[in-house]
Amino acid sequence: QLRRVHEVSLCEVGNCLSESQSSVNMSSKPAFKVADISLADWGRKEIMLAENEMPGLMSLRLKYKDSKPLKGARIAGCLHMTVQTAVLIETLVVLGAEVQWSSCNIFSTQDHAAAAIAKTGIPVYAWKGETDEEYIWCIEQTLVFKDGQPLNLILDDGGDLTNLVHEKYPQFLANIKGISEETTTGVHNLYKMMKESKLKVPAINVNDSVTKSKFDNLYGCRESLIDGIKRATDVMLAGKVCVVAGYGDVGKGCAQSLRAFGGRVIVTEIDPINALQASMEGYEVTTMDEASKEGQIFVTTTGCKDIITGKHFSNMRNDSIICNIGHFDCEIEVTWLEKNAVEKINIKPQVDRYKLASGRHVILLAEGRLVNLGCAMGHPSFVMSNSFTNQTLAQIELWTKPG
Repeated sequence: QLRRVHEVSLCEVGNCLSESQSSVNMSSKPAFKVADISLADWGRKEIMLAENEMPGLMSLRLKYKDSKPLKGARIAGCLHMTVQTAVLIETLVVLGAEVQWSSCNIFSTQDHAAAAIAKTGIPVYAWKGETDEEYIWCIEQTLVFKDGQPLNLILDDGGDLTNLVHEKYPQFLANIKGISEETTTGVHNLYKMMKESKLKVPAINVNDSVTKSKFDNLYGCRESLIDGIKRATDVMLAGKVCVVAGYGDVGKGCAQSLRAFGGRVIVTEIDPINALQASMEGYEVTTMDEASKEGQIFVTTTGCKDIITGKHFSNMRNDSIICNIGHFDCEIEVTWLEKNAVEKINIKPQVDRYKLASGRHVILLAEGRLVNLGCAMGHPSFVMSNSFTNQTLAQIELWTKPG
């Protein structure tokens, strides 16, 4: 069934979207696509608990439920389809918006949350373990709504939806009132687009709101990183040498949590101010070339490419654990492992053990993607209330004050 829907939709819907808006025909588009709709009741129970921990969003519902400032908005969202995101989605609907959703990472969907949202009639296209092709297909399903009208607002996390519309479906840009972007990586993408004169609609940088980056990035990662590592490996952190690549807000939270569990933390950082901050907090600061010889647990937090590469794998101690908590899977050179390892054993979902030519092993979590969502449940609801309240306010601002 998945393959049939996938093939028909990519062919027919893709062709329709390349034509003028008036000729869009979404007859082949499924109402939703999730892993298992029978998980909806479980998801609803979790959403009920999350609502109690998300006072910002619940306050917005109370304040705006009558005035409905998002009435007429058709929001396409591309953000991790979790229980917390479900509360965001339903808040946007209470405020008057139509919403369609996909996840911004192939491993981050919580299938019971996706099922709960789909059961309410909100179109959601997300399941844990999508292929890269299915991931793009899911995003494409959110572009045109049931009445044949295209999206007019974007709520993005990482920039994939933004880039897809700009590069493949530019005919929709004229009616889009704006973009609100959730994460550091997506913000970097927006600034790059703006510098190159490729950004065609207004955008709000939600990530750099103080109540987002100084809370979600720091305190959220401080709790969810350890959750992911422990669920994946059951490793004891006390006494381990832990290497954190990057000492921005995310790196700060990760370093704090690893040290709190008794790890000896080494930080690698190229920014001199951040490096000095790490030193003043008592962390050893060095290069990855040196840290790779000592570390037993490695966490990349930078959002940059090739932080851990083949030469670093070769330096590592046996059964070193490697994971990433940055948005994209570019920080760890997984392709080197795939090409050069003499053996790969899948221990369980999202946990792979590679044997190197030296005879030593390394353990890679979540295929180098977000470990806290690939191997655990992401950030706690309370800190996500901060982030998603900012998102909702940004969507209201873009919709009610265009330009």
